Amino acid sequence: MKSARSVVLSMRLSVESGRRLKRIANRHGWTPSDASARLVEEGLRRSEFAFLDFRDSPAGRQACVQGSTLAVWEVMFLLRSYEGRVAAVAKHLRWPEAKVRAAQNYAEAFPEEIAEAMAENDSADFQTLKRMLPQAVEFSRATKRR
Repeated sequence: MKSARSVVLSMRLSVESGRRLKRIANRHGWTPSDASARLVEEGLRRSEFAFLDFRDSPAGRQACVQGSTLAVWEVMFLLRSYEGRVAAVAKHLRWPEAKVRAAQNYAEAFPEEIAEAMAENDSADFQTLKRMLPQAVEFSRATKRR
């Protein structure tokens, strides 16, 4: 979530909320100001887009589809492989089409964010994946012998 311009706003938080905000900021290596700006932005996006949530992942904080383990970019990856056919992706995921369209709507509103995540995925090889997921095991499809 990058922004070229910003505005300074002040807010009051309860002491406990301030502590929680500082814990989140420390966990991510952010300042409390950065953490509050990110959380406000995420809250605004959640209110503007259906079926949207944000989660931490090995690749960082990502927009995800509620009620699933999939990031928005992963749904877009499936849409790309199904040549943009929403109904086919919905059938594949066993979701209502509305959830796939919700991911598509978010991706259209934030194309740079989604393109960056997809490019990072496209450039990753098994060694990159293994660093993020040490339990990963490489396998290959067996070929038939005649």
